[in-house]
Amino acid sequence: QVQLVESGGGLVQPGGSLRLSCAASGSVSSIYVMAWYRQAPGKQREFITSINIRGSTNYADSVKGRFTISRDNAKNTVYLQMNSLKPEDTAVYYCYVRSVSGGMNAWGKGTLVTVSS
Repeated sequence: QVQLVESGGGLVQPGGSLRLSCAASGSVSSIYVMAWYRQAPGKQREFITSINIRGSTNYADSVKGRFTISRDNAKNTVYLQMNSLKPEDTAVYYCYVRSVSGGMNAWGKGTLVTVSS
C-alpha cells in the first residue's frame, strides 16, 4: 500500500503561480508512474499530467506550456508547478500513483486550488 499526501493548494490570482507537492509513503518501491488529476465543481475528474520513473512526461492540452511535473525519487515526491493560472484551473487537485502493471494504485485526498481575483 502507498499513502499520498498533497500540499500547496490555495487561493491565487489569475496569472499567478502555485506549486503542489505530493509525498508518498509505504510501498514506494513499486511506484512507476506519478500523476496529477483534477476535478472542478460539477465536472468529472480529468487527467492533467504524469511522469514515469524514467522521467518521461505527458500533459493534457489544457495545461501544456503552463504546468510542469517533476519528481524526486529520493524523496518519493512529485511536484506540479502551475504558472499562468486561469479561473478555469480552479479544482481539487489529486495525486495518483501506480505500479508498472497497475496492480498497485493509490489516490491522495486532494488539495483545493482556487484561481480568482
